[in-house]
Amino acid sequence: MFSHRHKSPLVSPSSSRFVTETVNGSHNFVIKGYSLAKGIGVGKHIASETFTVGGFQWAIYFYPDGKNPEDNSAYVSVFIALASEGTDVRALFELTLVDQGTHGKHKVHSHFDRSLESGPYTLKYRGSMWGYKRFFRRTMLESSTFLKDDCLKLNCTVGVVVSAIDSSRLHSIDVPESDIGAHFGMLLENEEGSDVTFNVRGVKFHAHKLVLAARSPELKVNFLMEWKRIIMK
Repeated sequence: MFSHRHKSPLVSPSSSRFVTETVNGSHNFVIKGYSLAKGIGVGKHIASETFTVGGFQWAIYFYPDGKNPEDNSAYVSVFIALASEGTDVRALFELTLVDQGTHGKHKVHSHFDRSLESGPYTLKYRGSMWGYKRFFRRTMLESSTFLKDDCLKLNCTVGVVVSAIDSSRLHSIDVPESDIGAHFGMLLENEEGSDVTFNVRGVKFHAHKLVLAARSPELKVNFLMEWKRIIMK
């Protein structure tokens, strides 16, 4: 009744996936005593504490008198700097100057909400920066709701670009040859779970109705009729 068919082992196809994504982190930087920070000189900055994103250290640099000498301190400058060792670190950035008034119209410069034609920004070495020399005109800043109680609030988000091979399905798996026939044979020999007995010339054979019904259309009809009678009761 049962037979073995020898087949070549099936090998599942291998696959891989290259994934590029960003590891994001944020930092809030409060500058209290803005008026006292003015006059430190063009090109000189106030630095936040360093913070870690994507395995690298970062810092926010605020220039009260601006970074560019040609602007004659007409603008404040804000930059995000790579503060640890690293080469060709690719990242997305977002700088937000918080509106401390009732309208909440924050000044936002972001890479995250738009398509970048040239891709993420690349920082070549420690001290490399991304930001704006003309972040905000000082006269407008000092008369706005961004400055409250001589205090400014800056929020910074960094998204470090990381790439990796997703190898969760990279390795092939050998599919073993089916041995279901041997298992059915063991059921027949052990008589475990048998629910029907055949008497052939005085020799009794114990079997399983479900297995016989699957293999014999005639027995299937008989067993189905028997099962229906049991259900009707």
